[in-house]
Parts: sequence; C-alpha cells; structure tokens
Amino acid sequence: MTRHSPSGNPPSTASPGPAGFVGFGASAEYGAHVFTVNIPAGRSGDVVLTEEYGYLAGQEGTPEFEIRAILPRAKWGKLADAARKDFNARLRSSKVPPSTWKPQANFLDRMLGKELCVLMWAAEHASEEQLDAICIKWTALRPEERWWLYAMTVAQGGLAEDGKRGWRKALFYALSDIEAGEPRKGRRVLLDDDNTFSLFG
Repeated sequence: MTRHSPSGNPPSTASPGPAGFVGFGASAEYGAHVFTVNIPAGRSGDVVLTEEYGYLAGQEGTPEFEIRAILPRAKWGKLADAARKDFNARLRSSKVPPSTWKPQANFLDRMLGKELCVLMWAAEHASEEQLDAICIKWTALRPEERWWLYAMTVAQGGLAEDGKRGWRKALFYALSDIEAGEPRKGRRVLLDDDNTFSLFG
C-alpha cells in the first residue's frame, strides 16, 4: 500500500512564487525535499510538522515522509510568530519572497524545517511562561547552532512520539530555563534586521 504525503499538496502542485519558491523558501520543483507544517483552522486540533523526502524516498530505506513534531494549536501561536519573523528576515535578505502561516499545509525549505523542529521539540512539554523563554532563546541561536541541535536530536529521537527521549528532553531544559536569564547581546538575532544571517548564502 502506497503511503501518500500528509500535506496532500506536494510543492509541484502548489503555486510557486516569482522566484520558484513556495511558502517559506521551499523549492517549488517536483520531488523537492521539504518540510510541511499542517495548521488546522480555528483554535483546536494539532499542528503537525512533517519532513517530506520527495525524490529521496526509497533510497537506502528512506521513507516518503516522517512526522517530526505535533503540538496543540494553543501552543503554536507564540512559536509561529517567532519563527515567521526570523525566517522572513533571512528570506528577504536573500531576495526570496517572505511568507505567512496559513490554516493549511505550509511548505518550508528543509533547513528552515530543521530549525522549526528544534523550536517545536523544545516546546512540547512547556508551560505558557516557558514558551516565552523558549522563543527568546531559540531566536538567539544562530542557524548553524539550530542545525547542529537538530542533527544531534534526530539521531536518537526525531519522530513525534520520541518526546521524552535523550536530546529531546535536553532541548526542553536548555531552552525553557527561565532562571538562566537573557542570552548575551552578541548572540541575539535581530528578527526584523535585513542583515540577519542568510540561509541561502
């Protein structure tokens, strides 16, 4: 039985932007390796982050897709705002069209998808107060640091059901520690600064 992408709308059938991108910097080419964020309409339901492998599916046992994170819609708001500002600042600096979150399948460049994984994983068991700290500390991380955290975490606990394993627990404790105080000024990312680190070089 064939497993179909949970997005129900692969990048090739989405409307590409003027530069051949869709959503948050995802390639509109058929078979592209992307992430999708499925957001339900309204305030209930779950937000689901999925890695979709495109043409890589079937190579060396790679599946068509893997569900990386699931969060209640109620927790998504603060995370969504932090991620949107950070991603769009970097997309604009690379001359890639910015995007917004919509109640549907939202496509992301695969590297941005990895960064969003780190944010969502850290928030899985967070309280409302801890969500604020997580967003601040995630924002202060450079993209390379987020990619490293993703690589370390996904090796042992990269699926939605792995929330209490290894690095997943470590991400929560590291980013939600309210008592740790504000990140050093030199490490803070300015969310709306056009000079923010460029994803596309």
